[in-house]
Amino acid sequence: MSLQVYGKNAVRASLEAGCVKVLYTLSRFENDDLVALARRKNIAVKFVSDNELTNLASSSVHQGYVATCEAVKSYSLEELLASIPATKKYPLLLILDGIEDPHNLGAILRTCDAFSVDGVILKKHGEVPLNGTVAKVSTGAIHYVKVATVPNLTRAIDVLKKRGYWIVASDGSAKQSYRDVDYHSPIALVVGSEGFGISRLVLQNADFVVKIPMTGHVSCLNASVACAILISEAVAAQNE
Repeated sequence: MSLQVYGKNAVRASLEAGCVKVLYTLSRFENDDLVALARRKNIAVKFVSDNELTNLASSSVHQGYVATCEAVKSYSLEELLASIPATKKYPLLLILDGIEDPHNLGAILRTCDAFSVDGVILKKHGEVPLNGTVAKVSTGAIHYVKVATVPNLTRAIDVLKKRGYWIVASDGSAKQSYRDVDYHSPIALVVGSEGFGISRLVLQNADFVVKIPMTGHVSCLNASVACAILISEAVAAQNE
């Protein structure tokens, strides 16, 4: 199944990643650099109307560009773990539990790419799919961050524990700060949805339940922001 990527930056990233099959744009962009890039890569370019672009993207914010791309590869948990270099001392994974907003997932993938997170683990059901909106918000990270889909997060956590991973879950009920964990081991961070948080069984199977202390008036953070804070702390600590 193909992926429709839209928006100039997302399409550019897809072209650079080498996964575009067809580029759709407006005739007035015939001399644009993205069209030139597509032609250098021998990618078909089709000039269509603005309405056709909107239909292709299922969105009006396409900025005049839509690309039909190869479907994003979905990994099994075993494939994801096998892809991590054996020489990496402290692998870092992210487990997402119930993320339904494509803008959140796109931003999370962008952070994972920026910090070289080894992969993301999602449930097969109850999570937003890797769609065009996720691709647009991720600005190309969707093509580089490995995503494994699993039928059951608790079972995936059991597998990770047997491989030596510590499971660090973020929840507002925690007493321990995210800064108080020793990240010098393989780590899987767990972040849940803003509305429902992390499911009970997943939380029970975590080795550490931590919170991000906040001193302002807001009691919770956007899921993508929470991920960015946790990932940056884990990476910084692992590199000490």
